[in-house]
Amino acid sequence: MRAVVQTVGRAAVTVDGECVGSVAEGLLVYVGATHTDTPLTAERLARKVFELRILDGDASAADAGAPLLVVSQFTLYADTSRGRRPSYTRAAPADVAEPLVNAFIKALLARGAVVETGRFRTHMLVESINVGPRTILLEVD
Repeated sequence: MRAVVQTVGRAAVTVDGECVGSVAEGLLVYVGATHTDTPLTAERLARKVFELRILDGDASAADAGAPLLVVSQFTLYADTSRGRRPSYTRAAPADVAEPLVNAFIKALLARGAVVETGRFRTHMLVESINVGPRTILLEVD
């Protein structure tokens, strides 16, 4: 699994004109899954994200109690090695990825994280005010 983690002053996800998730002063986390990922992979990535010391004062979301906005993002597995059109064959299909993203969220919640989410399989509008900016790519096998 992969995650792109950004520190944000605020972030929100809107679907069909409705705000479905938002955070202030926390992390925006885009998460994607590939074919070989398992619930254990999701748990390991959740731990890394929650304990990542990326916030002001070298703090993690776990240390600061900072909220996380989690957005599924299959394009994190885009292959751009050929031509101009990305291939998404390395991304897990939706019926495989959705339970893994849910396992990632569940693992964060089990650690005491405050989590907001987007909606899987929808066209989402994501707004964010990046702080720093700090953007980190995390990957676990």
